[in-house]
Amino acid sequence: MQIKVSRRRGRPRGKCRSSADFRLLEYLAVVSMKYELDSHKFFESLVEAWKGQESACGSLLIECRERTRNLAIFLITNRCKVVAQFSIPKRILEEVSPLKEFVCTEAFRSAIEKAEVKHLQIKDLKSGMKKINLKAKVVEIPKPRSVVTRFGEFATVTNASITDETGIIQLPLWNKQIGAISVGDFVQVENARVVTFRGERQLRVSRGGQLSVVEKGVPTKLLK
Repeated sequence: MQIKVSRRRGRPRGKCRSSADFRLLEYLAVVSMKYELDSHKFFESLVEAWKGQESACGSLLIECRERTRNLAIFLITNRCKVVAQFSIPKRILEEVSPLKEFVCTEAFRSAIEKAEVKHLQIKDLKSGMKKINLKAKVVEIPKPRSVVTRFGEFATVTNASITDETGIIQLPLWNKQIGAISVGDFVQVENARVVTFRGERQLRVSRGGQLSVVEKGVPTKLLK
């Protein structure tokens, strides 16, 4: 695992830490945010694995591969895919919620929230990113289902799959959007955000965002 040294302002105040400890805890905070986990529960799961060899937190499986007198080596997987492998000093594992001091720092926010970037590809998308613009091809539109929204209204929704040369991601479509695009269309997504829902990445168009179909270079706006 490679962790870049943070040189931005916003280092947490209080407990004095070495640069290595700081980078490790900052990285763990980023992992918890990426997989939409409570940082305290994520750290508790690490401690649980340290004491009992294996635990789970959200979609992540945490295994303590080796314990020594001064540190423990962890392996984190997500559906059998390796997320990270790293060591944590025993002194940190004995602390209470050490990640809490990192979640509000400028360095942490910068690692999660990306500024609007042109020509983003699906392989670059991670949970927590915002202001996403990209173009992709629709490869699947499952049969829509009826749901009741939090406002008590009935709506129709389906999770279409879109792809580019680097990957695939779900794109939720609501109501009239569903009939406005077809498999094979190229869509332009603007001002979207990335979330993880039931273990799958989704690209959701934010309020004020836009979804359009590109046909022969002429975009046709979809209803919101």
